[in-house]
Amino acid sequence: MAVPPAPRTPARLVVLVSGSGTNLQALIEASTDPEYGATIVAVGADRDGIEGLARAERHDIETFVLRTSEFEDRPAWDVALADKVASYDPDLVVLAGFMKLTGPAFLALFGGRTLNTHPALSPSFPGMHGPRDALAYGVKVTGATLFVVDEGVDTGPIVAQVAVPVLDGDDESSLHERIKTSERAMLVEWVGTLAREGFHLEDRAVRPGPDHP
Repeated sequence: MAVPPAPRTPARLVVLVSGSGTNLQALIEASTDPEYGATIVAVGADRDGIEGLARAERHDIETFVLRTSEFEDRPAWDVALADKVASYDPDLVVLAGFMKLTGPAFLALFGGRTLNTHPALSPSFPGMHGPRDALAYGVKVTGATLFVVDEGVDTGPIVAQVAVPVLDGDDESSLHERIKTSERAMLVEWVGTLAREGFHLEDRAVRPGPDHP
Protein backbone atom coordinates (compact mmCIF):
# COMPACT_ATOMS: atom_id res chain seq x y z
CA MET A 1 0.00 0.00 0.00
CA ALA A 2 1.37 3.40 -0.98
CA VAL A 3 2.58 5.66 1.83
CA PRO A 4 0.77 9.01 2.05
CA PRO A 5 3.11 11.90 1.32
CA ALA A 6 3.78 14.72 3.77
CA PRO A 7 0.86 17.17 3.69
CA ARG A 8 0.95 20.18 1.40
CA THR A 9 -1.04 23.33 2.04
CA PRO A 10 -3.60 23.25 0.64
CA ALA A 11 -3.76 19.53 -0.03
CA ARG A 12 -4.75 18.59 -3.56
CA LEU A 13 -7.88 16.42 -3.84
CA VAL A 14 -9.20 14.39 -6.76
CA VAL A 15 -12.81 13.31 -6.20
CA LEU A 16 -14.38 10.41 -8.13
CA VAL A 17 -18.17 10.24 -8.54
CA SER A 18 -20.82 8.16 -10.28
CA GLY A 19 -24.05 9.97 -9.44
CA SER A 20 -25.60 13.10 -7.97
CA GLY A 21 -22.50 14.23 -6.09
CA THR A 22 -24.02 15.42 -2.81
CA ASN A 23 -20.86 14.45 -0.91
CA LEU A 24 -18.83 16.22 -3.59
CA GLN A 25 -20.93 19.35 -3.12
CA ALA A 26 -20.24 19.32 0.61
CA LEU A 27 -16.51 19.04 -0.07
CA ILE A 28 -16.65 21.85 -2.63
CA GLU A 29 -18.36 24.14 -0.13
CA ALA A 30 -15.93 23.24 2.65
CA SER A 31 -12.90 23.78 0.44
CA THR A 32 -13.88 27.41 -0.25
CA ASP A 33 -12.70 28.17 3.30
CA PRO A 34 -8.92 28.75 3.23
CA GLU A 35 -8.69 27.26 6.72
CA TYR A 36 -10.06 23.93 5.48
CA GLY A 37 -6.67 23.06 4.04
CA ALA A 38 -7.73 21.31 0.83
CA THR A 39 -8.64 22.21 -2.71
CA ILE A 40 -10.35 20.02 -5.32
CA VAL A 41 -8.18 19.97 -8.44
CA ALA A 42 -10.31 17.55 -10.50
CA VAL A 43 -13.50 15.49 -10.45
CA GLY A 44 -13.62 12.23 -12.37
CA ALA A 45 -16.47 9.89 -13.25
CA ASP A 46 -17.16 6.56 -14.89
CA ARG A 47 -20.16 7.86 -16.85
CA ASP A 48 -21.35 11.00 -18.66
CA GLY A 49 -24.28 13.26 -17.94
CA ILE A 50 -24.36 12.99 -14.15
CA GLU A 51 -25.08 15.76 -11.69
CA GLY A 52 -21.77 15.19 -9.93
CA LEU A 53 -19.90 16.39 -13.02
CA ALA A 54 -22.28 19.31 -13.43
CA ARG A 55 -21.63 20.39 -9.85
CA ALA A 56 -17.90 20.45 -10.52
CA GLU A 57 -18.31 22.35 -13.77
CA ARG A 58 -20.47 24.99 -12.06
CA HIS A 59 -17.54 25.62 -9.74
CA ASP A 60 -14.95 25.69 -12.56
CA ILE A 61 -13.34 22.43 -11.43
CA GLU A 62 -11.75 20.36 -14.16
CA THR A 63 -13.57 17.11 -14.95
CA PHE A 64 -12.85 13.87 -16.79
CA VAL A 65 -14.78 10.71 -17.70
CA LEU A 66 -13.37 7.22 -18.16
CA ARG A 67 -16.06 4.70 -19.12
CA THR A 68 -15.21 1.03 -18.63
CA SER A 69 -16.84 0.26 -21.99
CA GLU A 70 -14.10 2.24 -23.74
CA PHE A 71 -11.41 -0.20 -22.63
CA GLU A 72 -10.56 -3.77 -23.51
CA ASP A 73 -11.09 -4.97 -19.96
CA ARG A 74 -11.26 -3.76 -16.37
CA PRO A 75 -7.49 -3.97 -15.78
CA ALA A 76 -6.92 -1.66 -18.76
CA TRP A 77 -9.51 0.77 -17.38
CA ASP A 78 -7.84 0.62 -13.97
CA VAL A 79 -4.46 1.51 -15.48
CA ALA A 80 -6.03 4.43 -17.35
CA LEU A 81 -7.78 5.64 -14.20
CA ALA A 82 -4.54 5.48 -12.22
CA ASP A 83 -2.67 7.40 -14.92
CA LYS A 84 -5.36 10.06 -15.23
CA VAL A 85 -5.64 10.65 -11.50
CA ALA A 86 -1.84 10.75 -11.21
CA SER A 87 -1.72 13.53 -13.81
CA TYR A 88 -3.34 15.86 -11.23
CA ASP A 89 -0.67 15.08 -8.59
CA PRO A 90 -3.19 14.59 -5.74
CA ASP A 91 -2.39 14.24 -2.06
CA LEU A 92 -5.71 12.48 -1.43
CA VAL A 93 -8.31 10.76 -3.61
CA VAL A 94 -11.90 10.68 -2.37
CA LEU A 95 -14.43 8.18 -3.74
CA ALA A 96 -17.68 10.09 -3.28
CA GLY A 97 -20.35 7.69 -4.46
CA PHE A 98 -18.00 6.16 -7.03
CA MET A 99 -19.58 2.85 -8.01
CA LYS A 100 -16.55 1.07 -9.39
CA LEU A 101 -13.95 -0.94 -7.50
CA THR A 102 -10.43 0.31 -8.04
CA GLY A 103 -7.87 -2.34 -8.96
CA PRO A 104 -4.18 -3.15 -8.48
CA ALA A 105 -2.78 -0.45 -10.77
CA PHE A 106 -4.76 2.27 -9.02
CA LEU A 107 -4.01 0.96 -5.53
CA ALA A 108 -0.30 0.72 -6.30
CA LEU A 109 -0.28 4.50 -6.62
CA PHE A 110 -3.08 5.62 -4.33
CA GLY A 111 -3.96 2.71 -2.04
CA GLY A 112 -2.65 4.47 1.06
CA ARG A 113 -4.31 7.79 0.34
CA THR A 114 -7.71 6.98 -1.11
CA LEU A 115 -10.76 7.46 1.11
CA ASN A 116 -14.25 6.00 0.73
CA THR A 117 -17.42 5.85 2.80
CA HIS A 118 -19.81 3.00 3.49
CA PRO A 119 -23.39 3.40 4.84
CA ALA A 120 -22.96 0.96 7.73
CA LEU A 121 -20.71 0.43 10.72
CA SER A 122 -17.95 -1.70 9.25
CA PRO A 123 -17.22 -4.57 9.38
CA SER A 124 -21.00 -5.14 9.52
CA PHE A 125 -23.07 -5.17 6.31
CA PRO A 126 -20.47 -4.65 3.55
CA GLY A 127 -21.46 -4.28 -0.08
CA MET A 128 -24.10 -2.38 -1.99
CA HIS A 129 -27.04 -2.57 0.43
CA GLY A 130 -25.82 -1.64 3.90
CA PRO A 131 -29.02 0.11 5.08
CA ARG A 132 -31.28 -2.64 3.70
CA ASP A 133 -29.17 -5.36 5.29
CA ALA A 134 -29.13 -3.54 8.64
CA LEU A 135 -32.91 -3.32 8.61
CA ALA A 136 -33.27 -6.97 7.67
CA TYR A 137 -30.98 -8.00 10.53
CA GLY A 138 -32.95 -5.93 13.02
CA VAL A 139 -30.13 -3.83 14.46
CA LYS A 140 -31.06 -0.83 16.59
CA VAL A 141 -28.01 1.24 15.63
CA THR A 142 -26.22 1.46 12.30
CA GLY A 143 -24.28 4.34 10.76
CA ALA A 144 -21.50 5.21 8.35
CA THR A 145 -17.80 4.43 8.06
CA LEU A 146 -14.96 6.37 6.48
CA PHE A 147 -12.05 4.14 5.52
CA VAL A 148 -8.81 3.93 3.57
CA VAL A 149 -9.42 1.88 0.45
CA ASP A 150 -7.68 -1.49 0.14
CA GLU A 151 -8.11 -4.52 -2.12
CA GLY A 152 -11.36 -5.67 -0.48
CA VAL A 153 -14.96 -4.46 -0.52
CA ASP A 154 -15.42 -1.98 2.34
CA THR A 155 -12.62 -3.67 4.28
CA GLY A 156 -9.94 -0.97 4.54
CA PRO A 157 -8.53 0.58 7.73
CA ILE A 158 -11.16 2.70 9.45
CA VAL A 159 -10.64 6.46 9.74
CA ALA A 160 -13.89 7.34 11.51
CA GLN A 161 -17.41 6.10 12.18
CA VAL A 162 -20.69 7.77 13.10
CA ALA A 163 -23.68 6.03 14.67
CA VAL A 164 -27.24 6.47 13.39
CA PRO A 165 -30.20 4.98 15.31
CA VAL A 166 -32.70 2.80 13.50
CA LEU A 167 -36.15 4.24 14.22
CA ASP A 168 -39.48 2.45 14.44
CA GLY A 169 -41.08 2.70 11.02
CA ASP A 170 -37.83 3.17 9.15
CA ASP A 171 -37.66 1.79 5.64
CA GLU A 172 -34.53 1.54 3.54
CA SER A 173 -35.00 4.99 2.03
CA SER A 174 -35.62 6.90 5.26
CA LEU A 175 -32.77 5.17 7.06
CA HIS A 176 -30.37 5.70 4.19
CA GLU A 177 -31.18 9.41 4.00
CA ARG A 178 -30.35 9.91 7.67
CA ILE A 179 -27.16 7.90 7.28
CA LYS A 180 -26.13 10.03 4.30
CA THR A 181 -26.56 13.23 6.32
CA SER A 182 -24.25 11.96 9.06
CA GLU A 183 -21.88 10.42 6.51
CA ARG A 184 -21.51 13.74 4.71
CA ALA A 185 -20.60 15.65 7.86
CA MET A 186 -18.08 12.97 8.85
CA LEU A 187 -16.49 12.99 5.39
CA VAL A 188 -16.06 16.76 5.34
CA GLU A 189 -14.62 16.86 8.86
CA TRP A 190 -12.09 14.08 8.34
CA VAL A 191 -10.97 14.96 4.83
CA GLY A 192 -10.12 18.39 6.21
CA THR A 193 -8.31 16.92 9.21
CA LEU A 194 -6.26 14.49 7.14
CA ALA A 195 -5.52 17.15 4.52
CA ARG A 196 -4.19 19.56 7.15
CA GLU A 197 -2.34 17.08 9.34
CA GLY A 198 -1.46 14.19 7.07
CA PHE A 199 -1.83 10.64 8.33
CA HIS A 200 -0.14 7.28 8.53
CA LEU A 201 -1.15 3.68 9.12
CA GLU A 202 -0.11 1.56 12.07
CA ASP A 203 -1.35 -1.90 11.12
CA ARG A 204 -5.09 -1.16 10.76
CA ALA A 205 -5.04 2.04 12.80
CA VAL A 206 -5.23 5.36 10.94
CA ARG A 207 -3.23 7.99 12.83
CA PRO A 208 -3.31 11.70 12.00
CA GLY A 209 0.13 13.24 11.56
CA PRO A 210 3.27 12.08 9.77
CA ASP A 211 4.84 8.71 10.35
CA HIS A 212 7.83 8.74 12.69
CA PRO A 213 10.05 5.69 12.13
